[in-house]
Amino acid sequence: MELIRDLPEKHGLSSQALCRFFMEVRERGLEVNSFMLLQDGKVTAEFTRMPYRPDTPQLLYSLSKSFTSIAIGIAWDEGLLQLEEEVISFFPDKQPEVVPPHLAQMTVHHLLSMNAGHHDDIYPAVVKEQDWITAFLAQQVEHEPGSYYRYSTPSTYMLAAILDRVTGQNMVDYLLPRLFEPLGIPRPSWETCPLGITAGGMGLSLSTESVAKFGQMLLNNGEYNGRRIVSEQYIQRAVSEQSDNRAGVERIDSAQGYGYQFHLCRRGCYRGDGSFGQLCLVAPQQNIVVAATASFVSMSRLQVLLDLIFKYIFDALGEELSPDPGEDASLQELLSDWSTSALPVVQQSFPEKWLTNGLNGTYQISGNPHGLQRIAFTRNNKRLELQMVYGDKRDNVLLFDFSKAVWTEDVFNKDLALHRQQVITYANWLAEDTLKLTLYYIETPYVVTYTVIVEDNKLEFRFNINVSLNIPEYAAVGGLVQA
Repeated sequence: MELIRDLPEKHGLSSQALCRFFMEVRERGLEVNSFMLLQDGKVTAEFTRMPYRPDTPQLLYSLSKSFTSIAIGIAWDEGLLQLEEEVISFFPDKQPEVVPPHLAQMTVHHLLSMNAGHHDDIYPAVVKEQDWITAFLAQQVEHEPGSYYRYSTPSTYMLAAILDRVTGQNMVDYLLPRLFEPLGIPRPSWETCPLGITAGGMGLSLSTESVAKFGQMLLNNGEYNGRRIVSEQYIQRAVSEQSDNRAGVERIDSAQGYGYQFHLCRRGCYRGDGSFGQLCLVAPQQNIVVAATASFVSMSRLQVLLDLIFKYIFDALGEELSPDPGEDASLQELLSDWSTSALPVVQQSFPEKWLTNGLNGTYQISGNPHGLQRIAFTRNNKRLELQMVYGDKRDNVLLFDFSKAVWTEDVFNKDLALHRQQVITYANWLAEDTLKLTLYYIETPYVVTYTVIVEDNKLEFRFNINVSLNIPEYAAVGGLVQA
């Protein structure tokens, strides 16, 4: 079931106020890829920046954690687990021979509230192993559980592993009839650990509208369209302060306390969020939900976005206003113009030297961190094929057109692993000998740029990416091996 669209004026917010909000977002250069505002359960403002698509699921990164929390809440409601149960009790086959006292005290509640007792980030030590459960239980627990806040993606993974144990199902199968289908969300993809257990703390992909529906269910204290999804008792625990996350934190809305996989914010709000600015903001006092996807280089830019939401949306709420079709038209025109403003320039012609000499041939590429071995160019009029050879499943032929964008597919990173996914490609010339190829992987925030400089039989090949947790940039050289 799709959400209902309505005018913001019917919910105490003017289109003019929303214009000011979106203009400020644009002027500050905030890389918001999609945005949806729900007031009283209805969509009153939305946009998707091209070439992203409203119905394409987006990788949520740590926003996945909030969905894992609700899965645990549903299992708690069903009596499948207790929040005060010890973590080791679920894994008698995985625990160390000698169980340290702090590990023995660790409970489901501590995993949910990010105070399991680890002093440092244990993520690198856990994910380098094949068996993440055994690796987690082997880590030193320096603090008494409940006494020390440490944001921990492996803790959320352990929640998914516990759910797997008590239900005999993976997270998606368990949530499909209990959460996703009642909210009208198609079966999503969710990345897994090497042993096939849902990652829990990352790796879920959903459309922006699906995230907004999830937020509306939270706003309704666990109900959606009259159906109870999770108990109000669990929601109240999940969005109440369970841990003090204020120490050493600069971003004000990340220092208001932490619940069960939710960040508490000012003005009685709470949110789930993920790397590069993925957002589900719930504002009970204002009866508002905001869902957004973004490509922020720094999460400090998410704080800027939250500040603007509070200033231009929350503070602009007032009495019921008379709808003004002219104001709504101005808002839609602004969003339409913004949607296309960041796209690469489409060029209609080749430089003269490439019309005569062409851009064809195979080049052997020097050592690089991605393991790219060879690239081959084939030009046909205004179309260009780029074959990339790695010697594994990433081998592919990418299509470009100098007169328009091209939709195709490629194997590229998501959060944990490589996946075949949608990509939109653009090609243009920076100079007579410099070609720029831009690739929007529209299921993620990633925008990749290949810069190709060709002179005689030699080539320089540069790989750049707009945002990344672990994808290295590089520059390599190549020599022509077959014309």
